Amino acid sequence: MADAPDFDRIVTVLLPEDEYTHTPDAAENYNESMYLNAFDLDLQTGGWFRLGNRVNEGYAEMSVCIYLPDGSVGFMFDRPKIDTNAEMSAGGLTFDVVEPFKHLQVTYEGRVCLLADPSQMVDPRAAFRDNPLVDCRVALDYRGVSPMYGGKPQYADGREIEVEPGTSFAKAHYEQHCAVSGSITVASTDSGPGTRLDVNGLGLRDKSWGPRYWQALTWYRWLPMVFSDDFAMMISVIDRSGAGVDCDDAPHQSGVVLVGDEYRKIRKCTVDVEWDERGEQITMRCWVLTDEREYNVTGEVLSLIPLRNRRTTHDGEQFHTRIAEAMTRFECDGVVGLGMSEFLDQVIDGWPIGVPPRS
Repeated sequence: MADAPDFDRIVTVLLPEDEYTHTPDAAENYNESMYLNAFDLDLQTGGWFRLGNRVNEGYAEMSVCIYLPDGSVGFMFDRPKIDTNAEMSAGGLTFDVVEPFKHLQVTYEGRVCLLADPSQMVDPRAAFRDNPLVDCRVALDYRGVSPMYGGKPQYADGREIEVEPGTSFAKAHYEQHCAVSGSITVASTDSGPGTRLDVNGLGLRDKSWGPRYWQALTWYRWLPMVFSDDFAMMISVIDRSGAGVDCDDAPHQSGVVLVGDEYRKIRKCTVDVEWDERGEQITMRCWVLTDEREYNVTGEVLSLIPLRNRRTTHDGEQFHTRIAEAMTRFECDGVVGLGMSEFLDQVIDGWPIGVPPRS
């Protein structure tokens, strides 16, 4: 007699229809999120774009961030009202799926706050008051250069894995490295001409859905980077030890290395960081181990904007999360690339929890 199937075995499923929006869970904090970044090594520029539909709360989180060659940053964040999860389009930012897993388009028609000193965004109200708002137009094509990585974990018999909304960051997530082409235009101001960037570069895009609070993780270090269309990485170190969930104390290490047209899973990795007086990353040294070999990667921040998420619970408890978003120059095996060092930390007593205490 054959062995009975292992119905409780967990498998990861990713279908072409997952590229589109899903029927929201009942959880108040259901979030359907798409994120795409783009970098042009020749122009020494880049940017990222995110929509998070929180339809059960009646709004979307919309972010546009452009790292300009002169070191300034164009940034916009908004919470436009939405009453449907039928599309990824809000606040002037739209993500269109042309062909699942192969071709996406990003467009934006709106304004950005033009920051000569991006660190001013530590106080968003003052930053938007004291800096010019200028017109911005984005039209980018994303074409996959890698397999898909990730999907939705579920039981082998198709049953959903239950998640606790209050401690969830997502129930499904996937990523892909891409070639990116198109244009980004930031309009002129009284003090200088506008900038048009004709982008011919590389980037990464990801998608997630399910309940999310930004406070569900204690801290993470997420480093997506691109060197060429056949060499790229995504390094992830996540700590949940202080997030109110059952887990061991060791941060979770994962990610992928793109070699040719194949992903090689990262089995272990470390990210050693040099910090400035604000507790923001300056440089980093990363060690990566796959089944095939080791990699040593160095990173140097080119431009960083400090962002935040604040939430007050129904009981009046207040949470503060900092997300330091930095365009970063990486080097590995003598090859130079660009990417992000996105560092999230819960802020406790005014200081990011995953950063060494002030000396």
